[in-house]
Amino acid sequence: MINRRDLIKGTAAVIPAAVGLQMLGTKWAFAADDFSGPVDVLNYALTLEYLEAEFYRQGNQADLLTGKAKSYLEDIQADEEAHVVALKDTIASLGATAVAAPEVDFGSAFKSKASYLETAYTFENLGVSAYLGAAPSLLKEKGLLTAAASIFGVEARHAAILGVLGKKEAEGGVYKGAFEKPATRASVLKAASPFLVKAQTL
Repeated sequence: MINRRDLIKGTAAVIPAAVGLQMLGTKWAFAADDFSGPVDVLNYALTLEYLEAEFYRQGNQADLLTGKAKSYLEDIQADEEAHVVALKDTIASLGATAVAAPEVDFGSAFKSKASYLETAYTFENLGVSAYLGAAPSLLKEKGLLTAAASIFGVEARHAAILGVLGKKEAEGGVYKGAFEKPATRASVLKAASPFLVKAQTL
C-alpha cells in the first residue's frame, strides 16, 4: 500500500513556496483560456496540493500546536495528502502524466504558532480562490468539475477553521461573505507576497 506521505518526498526541482503560489494564482486568475485542457488544470491543482500537503507536514512536525488546533491541522494535513493521491489517480486515469512534487521553502512560517496559523490561513484562502477561478476550464468535463468542486468545498472549510483558530472576525475573516470570488492576479500576488524570496517573472 502506498503511504500518502511518501508521495510528497523525493522531489527534484526547487520552487520556493511563494513562487509556486504566484505561478498557480497567475495561471488560474485568467480561467479557461489560459489552460491547454483538463489535464493542465489538474496538474496545477496537484501542484497546489503538493505545496499544501508539504506545508502541513513540516508545520505539524515543528510541534507548535496543542489541543484542538493540533488535531485540526493534523486532519487538514491528511486531507491535503488525500487530495494529492486523488489528483494523481485522476490524471493517471486520463492516460496523462502527473507533475512531480517541487521542493519548497516556507521561510519563517514555522517560527511560532501564530505565524504557522496565519500562513495556513493564507494558503487555504488562496486555494479556495484558485479552485473557483479554474472551474470554467472544467465546464465540459462534468466528472472532473464535480471532483474539483468537492476539493474546493474542503479547502473552504479548512479556511474557516483556520480563521476561527486565528481569532479572525466573522465577516471578511472566518468567511468571505455570501459569495466566494475567484482570485485576480493582483490579489493572488498580494496573498503570496509574504512567501516571495524575490520578484520573478513567470
